[in-house]
Amino acid sequence: MKLADKKIYLASKSPRRRELLRQIGIDFELLLNDKEVDEQVLPNEKPADYVARVTRDKLLSARQTMLYRQLPMRPILSADTTVVVDDLILGKPADIREAVDMITRLSGRTHQVLTSVAVAFQEQMWQITQYSDVAFEALTDDMIRAYCSTQEPFDKAGGYGIQGLASIFIKDIAGSHSGIMGLPLFETAQLLQKTGMRILPQATL
Repeated sequence: MKLADKKIYLASKSPRRRELLRQIGIDFELLLNDKEVDEQVLPNEKPADYVARVTRDKLLSARQTMLYRQLPMRPILSADTTVVVDDLILGKPADIREAVDMITRLSGRTHQVLTSVAVAFQEQMWQITQYSDVAFEALTDDMIRAYCSTQEPFDKAGGYGIQGLASIFIKDIAGSHSGIMGLPLFETAQLLQKTGMRILPQATL
């Protein structure tokens, strides 16, 4: 079966993932799951296993929604990002206290950002997890409190976004800037091409 059109379904609420897909010219339609995926960390679950499982569960749930609603057959893309320090998974802070605790943990240290991406089309699924290292400068208590008094920490894993105000704290990264934002574009393009989708327009020269 061929693609119904050159559009994909995006199983994510993240505005940053939408922005990144538009950056590489991917047309998409949101396909939010009818059933919320459990994002609780399982006992003894490793960060890489956690982020891959949540991504896969989002994808499978979205696929069920597509089939149930009898929507046109298109590739489905899902992703999940987690921040890890000392093998501790930092999710989205629930309040300012959690935000302060998270940024304090990251201050003056290098942590990992893991983003897993999965794509399904027809009966096939492909998945990859991208790893990046992010080094924060040492922050004063006043800097941490000032940052956490903004709204920026509260919808982002680890309490910060590389594309926002917290960018002034980041002295070095090793990995994928777009992956740290929430969707590694190199890996995403590789997966979408497996479905038969053309990312670049056909050459006319």
